[in-house]
Amino acid sequence: MKTTIPNHTNNLPGDFAIWIFIFAELLVFGIFFIAYAFARSYNVELFNTSQATLTREFGAINTIVLITSSYFVVQAVAAIKKNQSNFCVNWLGAALFMGTIFLFVKIIEFSEKISAGISMSTNLFYMFYLSLTFFHFMHVILGMIILAAILLKARRGGYSATNHTGVETGASYWHMVDLVWIILFPLVYIIH
Repeated sequence: MKTTIPNHTNNLPGDFAIWIFIFAELLVFGIFFIAYAFARSYNVELFNTSQATLTREFGAINTIVLITSSYFVVQAVAAIKKNQSNFCVNWLGAALFMGTIFLFVKIIEFSEKISAGISMSTNLFYMFYLSLTFFHFMHVILGMIILAAILLKARRGGYSATNHTGVETGASYWHMVDLVWIILFPLVYIIH
């Protein structure tokens, strides 16, 4: 009697190449976070004083916005897996709208700091704050470009229940952007 062993491969959602890219991005952010924590441990008073000038409400709003956008992306993936291209497009549009809100709030926050004469050379905290949040800001823009490209392809019928790797790939990247913010927000805005 021949026994066959079932093939239980746990495939990552999306294209494997995006996972290499995500890993590299998480590594870069991780190095930034470790450097921030190290610098903070030697400059606690400076970091606490400077951190107090941040608008935590903006950070909290953006956290809710990104978590909501990730929910919308999850719904887009679920829709395309059910062959519901129109719903997929609508959910992706909603995620892009939330991304736009995130960018708008960050632009307000950045302009307030610039108007107050704060720059990366003001002090060590602001160097980290501005570089980390701007680096993340650029990742949100890239994620929105990816989601917009997926939305356009989905609108043209480019994805289906059997061919949805592209949607999963974009969703995976977007979730990475969300995850980084979920770490960045308490690290920079809240933790004393």
